[in-house]
Amino acid sequence: MRRYELMLVIRPDVPDDRSQAVIDRVTRQIVTSGGQILKVAPWGRRRLAYPIDRHRDGSYHIILFQAPPEAIIELERILLITEELLRHLVTRDERPLKSGRREDGDMEPGEDDPDLPMDIDDDADDDDAPERIDESETEAAPAAID
Repeated sequence: MRRYELMLVIRPDVPDDRSQAVIDRVTRQIVTSGGQILKVAPWGRRRLAYPIDRHRDGSYHIILFQAPPEAIIELERILLITEELLRHLVTRDERPLKSGRREDGDMEPGEDDPDLPMDIDDDADDDDAPERIDESETEAAPAAID
């Protein structure tokens, strides 16, 4: 399972109980599709960068969760038909785990893999590189065109 971050922007005219119902519906969908909720963080009401559907403010909520990649398709479909939402964004969370590895097992860029031997000589590869020959020195130069 991969980690994802979901940001929801709920319309400002939606009552708090209905807003909480939207959050509950989304988290229930994640859990029923085989995911796991890690954190739900309400950011509160904030001003939008530009008006959306004549609204200047929105109520922001962040949901961190783990889910299989195929569960995101159904989640997106539900979010698109939810009338209370102004915008939503699902992103894959690439933050490293405490061990230095990402959840898919890959190392973070620039990190040494402890499973590889450290006695590899990087300078040896430069000696094996083929020698480049200047084209003007070759016998197969094209014939002069009269």
